Amino acid sequence: MEPFTARSLKVRKKNVLKDFVAVAGPLGITHFSIFTKTENSINMRLARLPKGPTLYFHVAKYALIKDVISSLKRHRMHEQQFSHHPLLVLNNFGTEGMHIKLMATMFQNMFPSINVHKVLNLNSIKRCVLLNYDPVSQEVEFRHYSLKVVPVGMSRGVKKLMQEKFPNMSKLEDISELLMKGVNLSESEAEQDGDHNITELPQVYSGRGNMASQQSAVRLTEIGPRMTLQLVKIVEGMGEGKVLYHSFVSKTEEELQEILKRKEARLKEKEERKRKQEQNIALKKEKRDQNKKRSLEGIKRKRPQEGQVSDDEVEDPGIPEDQAPAEESEDEAEYYRQAVGEEPDQGIVSYQIIGDVLPFALVLICSLTP
Repeated sequence: MEPFTARSLKVRKKNVLKDFVAVAGPLGITHFSIFTKTENSINMRLARLPKGPTLYFHVAKYALIKDVISSLKRHRMHEQQFSHHPLLVLNNFGTEGMHIKLMATMFQNMFPSINVHKVLNLNSIKRCVLLNYDPVSQEVEFRHYSLKVVPVGMSRGVKKLMQEKFPNMSKLEDISELLMKGVNLSESEAEQDGDHNITELPQVYSGRGNMASQQSAVRLTEIGPRMTLQLVKIVEGMGEGKVLYHSFVSKTEEELQEILKRKEARLKEKEERKRKQEQNIALKKEKRDQNKKRSLEGIKRKRPQEGQVSDDEVEDPGIPEDQAPAEESEDEAEYYRQAVGEEPDQGIVSYQIIGDVLPFALVLICSLTP
């Protein structure tokens, strides 16, 4: 899928599918390819954004890139191959069945279209993706190849010289033997070319001897990965809609209508819950605003007007210094009689109420005169 992939997208464990759908628009993502693994199988989901459909595949067989490379004597893969999107080749997808046509359309829309007759630069095509559908087993074979173009019509010895890989000529008596015969060349170099892979180049292609209007052979080297996919079902939307096709389960029209009614009822119930929740949120917000308004009005009413001071804030001035102490009264003498049980002597007993030091405390001061 390179280079049209979201390589900079950071994924966390708590992220769900809705999170990726939300950021798909700004990032320009059009398709999701999701792999899941269970105890029994490996599955793949292919979804078209933003409204689907979603195709569910069962991965019957697979091989990783490292497995494919380890099985080859010479693998050919470098970073420049992934600077441009690959050429998509679909085979046997013209059979009857709407699910087959929909599957082919999904695969076609995953890759930018290429018009092989109007390609401005053939050197940009470095890879090829092959999808082959088997009508008998109803499986899709996925293969990923690297393209290599080599000139034809010359001996293997000349090709060696053009590639700057000089063969061992110690056993040759004349240079013509190298040009006419392919001696001392390994069997892996003697690749068989034929009408199936020889074509006339419309323009110059990278590599020695690949000239315009000359015949060259197109060779494929597998990069990987390999996958054998089996279509399970097709669902509307992002996996939440109606089942359009199922390869294992078949239902009658009455069963489909019943399923549709139950689904519509669930959707209506969900919308009703959402509407009630929004109403409750609006009522709570309105009550909160009213309480806040009443609180502010109460604070304004309690706040004293400008220039006035409340009684609580007035400081007690106390007894003036120039005020004479209160004279003794007859009540004080009567209180002495009740407390002591004797008549007070004249000019001996005096009572003083000290209010500024100990409030409400009565202090009895007795003085004896000779």
